[in-house]
Parts: sequence; C-alpha cells; structure tokens
Amino acid sequence: VSFSALFTVIGFVGYCHTIKNSLLLFFSGLVLLLSGLCCWWRDVIREATFEGKHTKAVQRGIYIGMILFIISEAMFFFAFFWAFFSSAINPVPQIGGVWPPAGLTPINPLGLPLLNTFILLTSGATVTCCHHSIVGGLRKRALLSLFSTVCLGMLFTGFQYVEYLRAPFSISDGIYGSIFYMLTGFHGFHVIVGTIFL
Repeated sequence: VSFSALFTVIGFVGYCHTIKNSLLLFFSGLVLLLSGLCCWWRDVIREATFEGKHTKAVQRGIYIGMILFIISEAMFFFAFFWAFFSSAINPVPQIGGVWPPAGLTPINPLGLPLLNTFILLTSGATVTCCHHSIVGGLRKRALLSLFSTVCLGMLFTGFQYVEYLRAPFSISDGIYGSIFYMLTGFHGFHVIVGTIFL
C-alpha cells in the first residue's frame, strides 16, 4: 500500500510537470492503492464481524489510529487556514500590500459558496438522521436519509466544479489563488471521499 501511494504521488507530480508516461504511473499507483485498501478493509471487517478476532488491544489500536487520523486531518486544515490568515492579515508588498491582491476579483461569498454551505449543512443533518434511524432500526428511513446524503454530496461536488469554472483566477495567480484552490480542493476531496464511502 505504501509503495502504491508513493507511485500515485510521483505519477501525479510528473503529470503536473508534463513528464512522459507519468499519467500511467499515476493511475497504476491509484489502482494498486485502492485495491490494497479494499482488501485490507475487507479483512478488517471480516475479522471483526464474522471471525470475532478483534481483541481489546486490536480495538484500542484501531480507535487510537482513527483519532490520530482525524487529528492529522485537522492539522492539514489548520495549516491551510494559517496560510490564509497570515496572508490576509499581513499582506506582503509583493502583492501590493492589500488583500485580496491588487487586480484580483474574489468570488462573491453570498452566491454559490453560500449555497454550497447550505448543502453541506443539510447533508450533515441527513447523515445524522440516517445514523439515528440505523440505531432505531428504521431501515427505510435510514436508506432514504443515506440516499439524500449521497445526492447532496454529489450536488456539492457539482457546484464546486461550477465554481471552479466560473472563478476569475487560477491556482497560479499568486498566494490568493494558491490558498483558495488548496483549501477548497482539499475540502472538496474530503467530500468526494466521504460520498464514496457512504
């Protein structure tokens, strides 16, 4: 799994730098990574449910691993927001000493971003309803809530794509574009992965 993750990253970086055959390396690494993860998760589920081999130590290890994973994800977002606030509060002379940088038109936060925020909050409510329905044994309501959550996740991703198409700047437009696309892209990636997992 670790080598396939390495091949995926090397292939992606090579593709960004237009190195020949790097896209093949990227997709090969991605397929190997996803295959390895699926087999691994299948084994974990089989051992936990059907075979009952998860001891208290194994359960604690999985629990601590999940906590550390969540903390690492929070640190990623903390770093990206730190870059944003550092650049916004103390803009450097190279970008004109103003935020957003001179000559750059930011996206109106009351348009599509506000709609996407509403969609995201609604999907949080529907997945919570799904959880409570599962606990209560309400199968139909759980399936409806789960379906609604997946649809809202796909809708969010579609609107994010439209927002990227309409954006008057790109990732190469200085610190503003870099931070915007890194934050929204990283968040969008998490929404896509969450939708797939559901």
